[in-house]
Amino acid sequence: MTIENISSNKCFGGWHKQYQHQSRVLNCAMRFAIYLPPQASEQKVPVLYWLSGLTCTDENFMQKAGAMRIAAELGVAIVAPDTSPRGMEVADDAAYDMGQGAGFYLNATQEPWQAHYQMYDYVVEELPELIEAHFPVTEARSLAGHSMGGHGALTIGLKQPDRYRSVSAFSPIVNPINCPWGQKAFSEYLGKNRDAWLAYDACELMKQASCDLPIFIDQGSSDNFLEEQLRPEALIAVAKEKEYPLILRMQEGYDHSYYFIATFIEDHLRFHAKYLYD
Repeated sequence: MTIENISSNKCFGGWHKQYQHQSRVLNCAMRFAIYLPPQASEQKVPVLYWLSGLTCTDENFMQKAGAMRIAAELGVAIVAPDTSPRGMEVADDAAYDMGQGAGFYLNATQEPWQAHYQMYDYVVEELPELIEAHFPVTEARSLAGHSMGGHGALTIGLKQPDRYRSVSAFSPIVNPINCPWGQKAFSEYLGKNRDAWLAYDACELMKQASCDLPIFIDQGSSDNFLEEQLRPEALIAVAKEKEYPLILRMQEGYDHSYYFIATFIEDHLRFHAKYLYD
């Protein structure tokens, strides 16, 4: 597996770098960003994988969240992949919530999406394999994400609890089978059989969970997508029924933006560090 360095910037004693590689899973060129804290120059460090939301790339979180100062203090690497396959040969849609920029972190089974839209396998298998082969990191991994990426972090973590130490999310889509974003994407990527959708719904997965993977969620009370798309009360209800140790904080007055993420990202990084260094 070869990777090409696109950019390098020193930051808080560590390095933010962008790379490009040819993905065997997605059948296209992919880009990712990595922040290596200063500790990585002397020892291997654990990794937090960040999954971004609709329309985002690897750049949004790294440039807007203000995470690197705390990551440098804690000795945690951060990896931010793109949100979908990209390229002229990759199927797309004119809408912002389908196609490129809207991979939904699943494995598509329908045409024309199936050939490239295998983001679940990319995040779970190919990307960690690549990161662990090329950078000074351990096999200790955690997941975090925002909105569509929060959906990805929750579903991947609940499906693969042995691969991750902890999961956190900002404003996640927790019940996509019952919201417009999820219903639209799942119909296209997975087909009309709703039984296939259940494998990518955090509420449904938590109902079946036999693990107690630590999960921490922040949700803004003034998020304009709160009632129609995000519906955190659905996950709260499942957690209560299952007695799952979910931490979900409603943050008064905060919206869906990176201003919200930047406000509370330190809490999330410290939450993950407890488990990554346990």
